[in-house]
Amino acid sequence: MATFADLSSDAAELQQRVERFHTVRENILRQVREVIVGQQEVIDQILTALFVGGHCLMTGLPGTAKTLMVRTIAEALGLDFRRIQFTPDLMPSDITGTDIIEEDLATGHRKWTFVPGPVFGNILLADEINRTPPKTQSALLEAMQEHSCTVRGHIYPLPEPFFVLATQNPIELEGTYPLPEAQLDRFLFNAVLDYLTPEEELKVLDLTTTTQTPKVEAVTTAEELLDFQQLVRMVPIATSVGRYVVDLVRATRPKSDNAPDFIRKYVSYGGSVRAAQYIVLAAKARALSRRRFHVTYEDITSLATPILRHRILLNFHADSERIDTDDILQRLLAHLLPPKEE
Repeated sequence: MATFADLSSDAAELQQRVERFHTVRENILRQVREVIVGQQEVIDQILTALFVGGHCLMTGLPGTAKTLMVRTIAEALGLDFRRIQFTPDLMPSDITGTDIIEEDLATGHRKWTFVPGPVFGNILLADEINRTPPKTQSALLEAMQEHSCTVRGHIYPLPEPFFVLATQNPIELEGTYPLPEAQLDRFLFNAVLDYLTPEEELKVLDLTTTTQTPKVEAVTTAEELLDFQQLVRMVPIATSVGRYVVDLVRATRPKSDNAPDFIRKYVSYGGSVRAAQYIVLAAKARALSRRRFHVTYEDITSLATPILRHRILLNFHADSERIDTDDILQRLLAHLLPPKEE
C-alpha cells in the first residue's frame, strides 16, 4: 500500500496535490454555505463520501433541504447532475435506460439502439428512494457496486466518478418500502438531517424570501476529483488503529467472541467487512481534510455511527425497550478501549 512516506522523491508534487485538495474543499464549503444554512455535519459527510468514492443515504423530514444540498454540491464540483423522483410505479428501465428499435429511412433496416437512462451521470440524486418497490430499488445495485448497468445482456460502463446520493423520509408513511439490506450496505453513510435552530431558520428566511439568488460556480473537475480519491487512499493508518476498526465492527455481531452482552441482547445482525473498509476510507478522508497525514482514534469514533447505523439490525428486545441503533453504537464505542499507541 502506497503511503506518503513512500513518495518522498515526489514530495513537492505531493504537497501541491494536498494543498489543491484543501483549496477545493474550502471553496466547495464556501459556496455551499451561501445556499445551505446549518447541517455542517451532514455536508462534511457528503464531501467525505465524494472524496472516498462512496454513496450517501440522507434521512430527514421533508423541508430539510436534502435535494437543494445535493444539487448545490454537484454544481460546485462541476459534475453532471441527474435526479430521479422515486414513485411506486417507477420501473427499472426508467433508471438504467432501455433499447428501442430505430429504422433507417434510407435502407429500411431496423436496429436496436440503447437510450441511456438518468443513471448515466456523475451524481445521481435518488429522491425519496423508499417510495419505490424493491425491484426498482435493486436496479441501482449494480450501478452502485460495479459502476455499470446491464440492459438486455449488454454491460454499459457509467461515467467516472459516479455517486448515488439518496434521500428518504424517516417516518413510516403510506406507500413507502424499506430498503433491502444488500442495498443499504452499499451506502457509505446514513446521514441524518435534523431541524435547524431558530437563528438558522431565520437566516433561511432571509436567504429565500428575497430576489437574490446565490450563484454556484464549479471549482473542480471530474478528473481532479478522481485524483483526490487516490490521494485519500494514500493516507497511512497505524496497525493498532486498523485493528481497533476490525474489533469495533466484529463487536457489532452478536455471535462474535468479543461482542458485549448488550449487543447479544439487542442486535440480530451486525456490520460486514464492507463497514470496516468504509470506516477506514472515511477516516483517511477526514484526517486529510484536517491537514493530518495519519488516521487517529478520533477519526474512527466520529464516523463510526453514521457508517454503522444502517448496517445493524436490531431485534424485538430493542424495539420493546425503545432502544435505537445510535444508542447501541454509543454504548459500544464507550465499551471498547482505545487503541494503544505504537
